[in-house]
Amino acid sequence: MCSSNDDLLPPSYQIYLLERRDRNSTWPFRVLSPCSRRNANWPFDGTKNHSLFGFADASAILTNKFLEISLADCNHCICVSHTGKENTVLRAKVQKEKVSVIPNAVDTTLFMPDTSKRDNDFITIVIVSRLVYRKGVDLLARIIPDICSRYEDVQFLIAGDGPKRWLIEEVRERNLLQHRVTLLGSLDHSQIGSVLNKGHIFLNTSLTEAYCMAIVEAASCGLQVVSTKVGGIPEVLPSDLIYLVEPTVPGLIEGLESAISDYKEGNTRCPLETHKRISLYYNWFNITRRTEVVYNLVKKEDEKKLGQQLASYVRSGVLAYLLVVSLCYIILQGLEVLVPRKYIDVAKDYTEINVIHPQGEGKEE
Repeated sequence: MCSSNDDLLPPSYQIYLLERRDRNSTWPFRVLSPCSRRNANWPFDGTKNHSLFGFADASAILTNKFLEISLADCNHCICVSHTGKENTVLRAKVQKEKVSVIPNAVDTTLFMPDTSKRDNDFITIVIVSRLVYRKGVDLLARIIPDICSRYEDVQFLIAGDGPKRWLIEEVRERNLLQHRVTLLGSLDHSQIGSVLNKGHIFLNTSLTEAYCMAIVEAASCGLQVVSTKVGGIPEVLPSDLIYLVEPTVPGLIEGLESAISDYKEGNTRCPLETHKRISLYYNWFNITRRTEVVYNLVKKEDEKKLGQQLASYVRSGVLAYLLVVSLCYIILQGLEVLVPRKYIDVAKDYTEINVIHPQGEGKEE
């Protein structure tokens, strides 16, 4: 590790140039990112923002202001749902024309149906979630004893951990459901497919959600999905693959009873058929192609000058941030003198693919 800032900055500057951060790369340069967008045409990728935030409490106001500053100079945003797009436009005051909606993809090869792992003596309801308030753990704690008292052949399998785990444990102990409620704790993502295949029904009790990967993975494994109708969840799966209910105890119980009844009557879809549909909807090739369309549009935009950047940040109302951008710009100019870019090898852009034909002849396309 470097022991001083003098040792750190030149290598950082070299990485900045090697990755062509001053052009169209989306690799985030943490320290110098405000001014590195001066020639970047950098599309801000918002797909990591899976949650919807409010507008009333102090934490939401502060978070929204930070988001507004971060996106003040971005060229384009990508959200995972239309509800997430609306939320981002309102929170960050971004023009809606600069926001695209591209859902997350799922590696369906990791979530293949395997009904042989199911317990034939019980109907297993699987929950894969962090055990926190936002995920509706309080609702889950009230649903479990009610469903178990109505159906003797139903059991719960819960994967996940969190500060609300004690609540589920307390409900299990109080109602003597140790043999019907299993808590697996925190699991690696590679283990989730195996857990899902042990279930018949997947339950999601989220109170707010911009997009829910868990229900996509569950559907890919062929489970019936029961979920609260909040945020962007109604956009994720077709209506025939999900039971959408209100985020209330009566609503969730009604949805579970419908799923249980359909399973007992054999009114369910073939797991392999459902898996194939999910593979078509959320495969990485489709999502990547749609993302490339956004990137190509951004590449056609004119490069922004420093003055245009500063004007963008002025609109955020946080004038002090202009000093941060200006300081980063000065640092880059100083590094340009200390370590001229002409002495640094720049990574190549590979825009052509060399295709090797069976005859052994290469062809560039």
